[in-house]
Amino acid sequence: SLDDRRRWYRYHQLFADVLRTRLFDEQPAWVPDLHRRASDWYEHNGDRSEAIRHALAGEDFDRAASLIELAVPALRQGHQEVTALRWLRALPDEVIGRRPVLSVAYAWALLSIGELEDVERRLGDGERWLTAPHGVPDEAGAGRPEMVVVDRREFSLLAALIAVYRAVLAQIRGDVATTVRHAREALNLAPEDDDLLRGAAEALLGLATWASGDLETAHRIYGAGMARVQRSGSLSDALGGAIALADIRITQGRLRDAIRTYEHALQLSAKHGEPVLRATADMYVGLSDLAREQGDLQAATRHLQASKDLGEHMGYPQNRYRLHVVTARIRQAEGDLDGALDAIHEAQRLYMPDFIPDVRPLPAQEARILLRQGRLAEANAWARARGLSPHDDLTYLREFEHVTLARVLLAQSTLDPSDGSARDAFSLLGRLLRAAEDGQRTGNVIEILVLLALAHQVRGDMPAALAALGRALALGEPEGYVRVFLDEGPPMAALLQDAANRGIAPDYVRHLLADFGHAHDRTPIKQPLVEPLSERELDVLRLLATDLAGPEIARELVVSLSTVRSHTKAIYAKLGANNRRSAVTRAEELDLLSRARNRP
Repeated sequence: SLDDRRRWYRYHQLFADVLRTRLFDEQPAWVPDLHRRASDWYEHNGDRSEAIRHALAGEDFDRAASLIELAVPALRQGHQEVTALRWLRALPDEVIGRRPVLSVAYAWALLSIGELEDVERRLGDGERWLTAPHGVPDEAGAGRPEMVVVDRREFSLLAALIAVYRAVLAQIRGDVATTVRHAREALNLAPEDDDLLRGAAEALLGLATWASGDLETAHRIYGAGMARVQRSGSLSDALGGAIALADIRITQGRLRDAIRTYEHALQLSAKHGEPVLRATADMYVGLSDLAREQGDLQAATRHLQASKDLGEHMGYPQNRYRLHVVTARIRQAEGDLDGALDAIHEAQRLYMPDFIPDVRPLPAQEARILLRQGRLAEANAWARARGLSPHDDLTYLREFEHVTLARVLLAQSTLDPSDGSARDAFSLLGRLLRAAEDGQRTGNVIEILVLLALAHQVRGDMPAALAALGRALALGEPEGYVRVFLDEGPPMAALLQDAANRGIAPDYVRHLLADFGHAHDRTPIKQPLVEPLSERELDVLRLLATDLAGPEIARELVVSLSTVRSHTKAIYAKLGANNRRSAVTRAEELDLLSRARNRP
């Protein structure tokens, strides 16, 4: 029959399997030559991937290595690091070791999937060919093998590429000075007309500036770098740059600019058409989190579903964990703290290091959920494990952790007002506020002011509480902040009511109080059980009553299979059941299923 593109004939798969088995049985010595001939044929017919596959299958590693080297630029531009690694790992190390282009490509692929341990060795393997003459004896006196280069243009860029990848490695590890040094080296080495390399180096300088806390300068430098990347034609990379640009605007408290950044990126993706640009899925996750903050949980859920519908292959590798982070925040907004904790645990399982500064570490986000569940001891354990103290020197990279520590101290002070936690919390929040204001990190300023308002409220100092709240409202209203207030629960509702009574930001406060009323409508289901099912367990129970298998339930709830099993075990225990059928029957008797189906 003809192939899918109707260009050549092929055997039926079953007949091909029979012929292949017969070949291996009767003429095994022919196999390598047949693979070589097949590789040659596919190469001449424009199918390099199949050519490489046959060369590897026939163990013609030099031919495979040459074909892979020629494919490196396209693999890199297409973000096909998984394919590159599969091919490179099939080659003997001695073949890669004398091919500097492949050594450096190996480092790129490892960086792209977050496997950092072997990156420097691979870069060194490539770099040694740039600094030593070929064929000279090594230290042991053995003759040095000859270098092999197939793609001369790629070889000419190696010094600049190595500098870029070392800057990336330093950026991931949080070493700002080394990032800057290697990024500047890359700019000195990259050709003036190479927009991709020079844009990448400029963008890395922007990220290093971001890590230092100078957000506006970081946005300007990073934006200029990504504009060069877009001019190079690497549209997926340009699209991915929106993640960092939007995140900077969020920290600055400029939510509407962040939304425009993502929307502009989606317009770029739509203009490109098919195939869909990689990183498009990431844009929807970013929009989902912004919609959540502005109080539109339906839009947040819709954007998140759009990302899922595109599939994992349409997002960066880090999008898998970011999606679960936003899922956790939506579930928290819905009052489902168990579900939020499940999602943040899944995010931690999928976490992959990124070039973007990790300014909101996942363990700190987990500690915040634990605090809302009243699990103060576990939140305290997190703070001790991180070595946090209210007397630490403050840096931007740890600002989120120190704000979280302030939350822990405030929670501790409500249990034991005499232990000094309140004093430490006020001192820490005051220093954090000054640092955030100096750095023009308005998003963080709003949260710190909210915490100060609540702390003054607990002390009974209502003038100070309302003054702090008034400042937070003045900063939050133009950008449509909602969840930063609502997520604080009843104490904030009471404080907002006091603000309304005094005419503070009346329209905005009225809107927030109305949203509080809607949130209050999502009350837990009354259950005739000694130990009620949690909201997440009700979700699992609802799906246990369907035909979905365990893995399908896990996908539906966006959690791991082990999490579903843990919830199922708890459901059985609470319902006094020993299998799925008896659990569903017992739930129907207690009218739990209809309530679970109707739960908002």
